[in-house]
Amino acid sequence: MTDREAYDELCAYTLTHRDPAFIHQHVVDVFAAQTANEETKPMSVAFALVGLYLHVERHFSGRQVQRAHQYLARYSRTWPAFALPQDRGSISVADILAQPIGAKRDAAIQAWCASVWNAYRDSRQAIADLVLSYGQALDASARKG
Repeated sequence: MTDREAYDELCAYTLTHRDPAFIHQHVVDVFAAQTANEETKPMSVAFALVGLYLHVERHFSGRQVQRAHQYLARYSRTWPAFALPQDRGSISVADILAQPIGAKRDAAIQAWCASVWNAYRDSRQAIADLVLSYGQALDASARKG
């Protein structure tokens, strides 16, 4: 099974997940960050890293990250390019699928997010500054509802 096929299968799982926290958003972000290459648009990498930062460090739910992305998407701008680390974490999408459906798989998704976010640690401050540049309006938008 290719990484893309494994990702599609994992998306089927997360999209039918009944958890209102919407873990699907974390899967989208972590896979985008882990598989980005030189052809990936800077906006895609930036949004993925913002999502991982908000989730791993600031404990945003998937639904809150989704709202933050919607808020950021309202602004037309040139998104910064981030260095793509050689090592993108020790956990793969196949590792997640190997976990039993339910709490163990959900916990594995959380560990995957932390692993990939750690791989991008050299970009941490730039991502934190990017989020901070949008101020409290981004937080308010993400945390509403």
